[in-house]
Amino acid sequence: MSTPDTAAPPANPAPNGPPAPPADPNAQPQQGQAEEQDEAAEEQDRPQDAWSSRRELADHAPPALRIGSGAGFGGALVTGDQHGVSGGRVAGDVIMGSKTEIWQLGPPAPHASGEVPAATLERLAESFVADEETFTALAERLREERVLVVRGAAFTGRRTAALMLLRRAGATSVRSLLRDRPPAELAAQLDAEQQRAEQGRAEDAPAAGPVGYVLCDLMADRTRPLREPHLLAVRDRLAAHDGYLVVTVGPTAVLEEVDPAGWQPPSVAEVLTAHLTAHLRATAPDPATREEYTGRESARLLALPAVTGFLARDHQLREAAAFAPALARHAAGGLAADELDAFSLGALESQVREWFEEDEAALPLRDKAFLISLAAFDGGPYALTAELSDRLYAELLRTQRPHAPADVPVFGTHIGKRLQLARAERRQAEEATEWGPVRQWVAAFRDDRAALVLLRELWTGHPSTRPALVRWLRALAEDGRPLVRTRAAATAAVLAHADLPSAMALLIEEWAASPRYRHRMVAASALALAHFVGAPNVPRVLDGWSQGEDRPMRWVAIRTHALIGPERPARTLRLLRTVVRKEYEESRREDPPAPLDEVMVEELAGAVELLLLSEAREKVLAELLASYEVDRPARDLTLAGFLRACRRGAEPRTGPETGLGPGPAEEQLLDEEHPSGWPPVLDWYREAAAGPATAWAAHGLTRLWRAALGDSLHSRDALEVLRLWVLAAAHRQDVEWALAALLPALVAEPEDALRLAHLLRTMPGEDGAPPPPVAARLLTVVPAAGHPVPQSR
Repeated sequence: MSTPDTAAPPANPAPNGPPAPPADPNAQPQQGQAEEQDEAAEEQDRPQDAWSSRRELADHAPPALRIGSGAGFGGALVTGDQHGVSGGRVAGDVIMGSKTEIWQLGPPAPHASGEVPAATLERLAESFVADEETFTALAERLREERVLVVRGAAFTGRRTAALMLLRRAGATSVRSLLRDRPPAELAAQLDAEQQRAEQGRAEDAPAAGPVGYVLCDLMADRTRPLREPHLLAVRDRLAAHDGYLVVTVGPTAVLEEVDPAGWQPPSVAEVLTAHLTAHLRATAPDPATREEYTGRESARLLALPAVTGFLARDHQLREAAAFAPALARHAAGGLAADELDAFSLGALESQVREWFEEDEAALPLRDKAFLISLAAFDGGPYALTAELSDRLYAELLRTQRPHAPADVPVFGTHIGKRLQLARAERRQAEEATEWGPVRQWVAAFRDDRAALVLLRELWTGHPSTRPALVRWLRALAEDGRPLVRTRAAATAAVLAHADLPSAMALLIEEWAASPRYRHRMVAASALALAHFVGAPNVPRVLDGWSQGEDRPMRWVAIRTHALIGPERPARTLRLLRTVVRKEYEESRREDPPAPLDEVMVEELAGAVELLLLSEAREKVLAELLASYEVDRPARDLTLAGFLRACRRGAEPRTGPETGLGPGPAEEQLLDEEHPSGWPPVLDWYREAAAGPATAWAAHGLTRLWRAALGDSLHSRDALEVLRLWVLAAAHRQDVEWALAALLPALVAEPEDALRLAHLLRTMPGEDGAPPPPVAARLLTVVPAAGHPVPQSR
């Protein structure tokens, strides 16, 4: 759930940061409009409570960074896989660091014309795998039509398939053609190849047989499409000279009146098995038992955890082909098991580096911006990812061409082609919103490690992108959508893990020092997520901010401690007590004493509330019981936080637009954690009172209740929470039973009984109605309360 702050329109960031760019990079708002936006934003800029911050992190953080997921970075790990090498050595085909060794599934990229060596064709044939029926049909079509256009995605084996099609069609030799010639020059290119072949052959030497030609990755775009007349001219030349031609094109190639053959690649497992079998067959120790050895060893190797893990990931065929020799060398004792385990992640890192390379085959800048946005919004709505990727594209253009206007095309690549390029998928999923879950089309990398690896590579390997990325993330922190702000925080957390000083200086510290709560909440979320994924020294940063003089940073530290506190409850509570004492001391320094900072005190109480409602609740309760009577600040902190925790789940459930209670997203959390609709603390009391081993917790909760009811500063709030619990009991009999067991335990003195009896006799019902009948029933269990309850009419 989000407080009304989420509905605020985007506003300019804090004065100590650069202004966020407007939606139109070439248009600036009028001064009056900007001032009105600032005023409106300030009016609606209110702190969101810690519970709602936790809810947003649970709902909107990337899957690898969600609280309790167990994923993310850890030391040298990325989601459980070794990320980098901290010792030992790396050799051979393992792809790590800056070393990239890729086995090509076909001949080298055809930058020049030449004959493909026969040995290469033989080697490819040994490990080639395809659906036999489909492949035979394509070969028959090639024999009949002489020229065949094969369309398929990059790195799906289409080049190898083209060579094997020519071989199946009967070509005795294969020549590769230049790919950068215009399609209109194809026929002339074939004529030149034929003349060169005839000049190189002796006059009395007979023709060796049909000649095959392969043209891989033909460059056919809107300015020079491949048309049917081009192929008809080529077919005539091929028929005259007894030749065949296979042209491979990508999904985005522009074809006019051309019927391409769609290439359906084999599975990664099939390619790995075929290549591994070929390697094992070639290295069999005894030729007489070669087939038996190959089958037995192949089955053993394919069952290794490193192999099953590799196959479970989204790897390309070329990566499977490169993995096979590494696996064979591992079988021969030439590659250690940890190096084999590292192969999968190394292949992913190599792919990410390839995406960001600048060469003739480099991705356009807009596609790179989409990849970065997808890494930040992995698993989020596709439309949102695409929208914000164009904002990032405009920022990257500002860095690349600072004096030129940012020209963002209105229309771009089709969603399917875009996701195929990113090795991602689109699916329908439920997304949590302020108005409840809704089904949306989401986009996610098929490899769940890709987002983390991509962001790390971007931040540390391409520092020239930092100014644009920082401006983009600052704008995301201004967004009115909780998902966007949470992903800005999650992205900053990953960057902090990769380079903590830079991420702190460029992003997190600026958000933390902002006078606006929206920025501070993003800073707190970023620090909490950074801590969860293993960024160093986050607790040290928070401890310093907690006791420093900068009040906005102190607020951020308290909120972050609330989010990460369950993993170290005793230390967190000690720090919260230190901070609340500092608040009391600062208020007494004034003459006359100044009132306490209400926002800071509420934040401290909210941190205690979140700790009491966490999985570490028993440790938290024990620590509170041992320390709350030490002094007045500690007592006020404990009782205020305890009553906030008791109130959770018992408030009137109004919508997020009123700001009076939990909205649908928060209700969902309550329903998940307490399916029967119980207030969580009352449910805890019921469970604790039922067993001897936990009876101490029930007694501790009762002790805090008595302290709150008997304290002049907290008694009013305590009675209001009890009234809410009685109203909840009016709708559920089991809540009534739990409350009936609790109320007698709250009476230690005659004044306690009088106070509870007065509440039950006089409390208003829902919407100002008379007390509900359950109040009369509960009054009977309160000792020394003999006055009847007025019956409702």
